[in-house]
Amino acid sequence: MSQTDTHPPTERPLPGLPAGRPGLGAVHLAVTDRARALAFWQGVLGLELLDPDAHELRMGAGGRELVVLHPGAAGPVAARRTGLYHLAIHVQTDEEFARVLGRLFTRRWPNAPTDHWFTKTTYLDDPDGNGIEIALETPERVGRLDYSESDYAVIDADGIRRSGRDPLDLEAVFAHLPEDRDVDRPMPAGTTVGHIHLHVNDLDEAMAFYADGLGLDPHMFARGIGMADTTVDGWTPHLVAFNVWHGRNAQRPPADTAGLRFFTFGLPGREALGAAVERLTAAGHDVRRAEDREGAYRVADPSGNALLLTVREGRDA
Repeated sequence: MSQTDTHPPTERPLPGLPAGRPGLGAVHLAVTDRARALAFWQGVLGLELLDPDAHELRMGAGGRELVVLHPGAAGPVAARRTGLYHLAIHVQTDEEFARVLGRLFTRRWPNAPTDHWFTKTTYLDDPDGNGIEIALETPERVGRLDYSESDYAVIDADGIRRSGRDPLDLEAVFAHLPEDRDVDRPMPAGTTVGHIHLHVNDLDEAMAFYADGLGLDPHMFARGIGMADTTVDGWTPHLVAFNVWHGRNAQRPPADTAGLRFFTFGLPGREALGAAVERLTAAGHDVRRAEDREGAYRVADPSGNALLLTVREGRDA
């Protein structure tokens, strides 16, 4: 079964949800060493520390919390387990993307620049092995996306078929740096957690959870490469993506190692939140009220990846 998605799509609300879109909030990660984590997330990546007096590291941009780091893990991310593949920090301009890459190269931090065509991106790990993607969305370069059960491809705006996994033209990227070549400015307001990509042990179970339960739209389902994703508007390549690259029998990570604690998923209003809770509960998932967050709920997907369900900030409750 194959599917071709074209841009732009027809706008439509999520099934069972009022008009408006859900979105990702802060991603909470366990790390081993507080000072080492701060040196990376602030000094290398460019996020700001929002609360210097807190034990946990609340990292953000423009005052907006994006990542919360919880020190004290007994060891780095456990290999070949379910959990976080990467969280994606989306920047808004070519200049800011160039600045982040320039900072990574200046600090000699290993990263993998990649051209997906619908995004320019680079991949890297923090000192504990937590995966990170830095992405700049570039939908103007794409004509359409072609998906099948075995692979995907990008047809660019000129009609040329691309793999979506091409090397990034770094000379073109760095041409957007300002004349002062200043790469030390922190990430600005408008930076977001644009998507999250998870390791799971069953694609069908994960899709049922995120689509049927949470209410997202199925998007790509490429069983042949062990990856699928979900969207909220039919175009965004993925809001929540997942793969089985750690094996279909991958176990959950030990509770005391670094890695994903939970990610925040905001629904557009209390009615939408309640509907999602009802669907997930009816499907047999253990949904519980969050004791530390009024009006929020905690649940885990079938592979053990934990979510905090809330009303999305900025929306009427």
